[in-house]
Amino acid sequence: MLVLLGTACKKDDPAKTPAEQAAADDAQIQAYISANNITATKDPSGLYYQIITPGTGAYPTASSVYTVNYKGEFITGGTFDSGTFPDFTLNRVIQGWQIGLPKINQGGRIKLIIPSALAYGPSGSGPIPANAVLVFTVDLLSFK
Repeated sequence: MLVLLGTACKKDDPAKTPAEQAAADDAQIQAYISANNITATKDPSGLYYQIITPGTGAYPTASSVYTVNYKGEFITGGTFDSGTFPDFTLNRVIQGWQIGLPKINQGGRIKLIIPSALAYGPSGSGPIPANAVLVFTVDLLSFK
């Protein structure tokens, strides 16, 4: 995984404007969707998502308290995190989750393909390099 991180963000690349980064992210996402035969919907925010299982019942809201299982991967391959995230509100997570999770009901599963601006942006976080496009598969176990 260290090799992947080293190649995912080169230090000598010139900084891109937000518009240039958004265009680069979108091109990377389009290539990923095509290569993996994914039927995804593009949200006006730039988030791409695929509802794998819609779930049943009511939809959660921005103020809901969520419990999910998730797997986070780099768009270039490799898992950086997975597990269960219990009892959280959307104000504690990245924008891509804030936009995507309310699109499924309890019991639903969604794939979120998140451009860097809706993830950790130019600063990155921990094992996630700057301007990384991320892919999450999220199961909405419950909300209240």
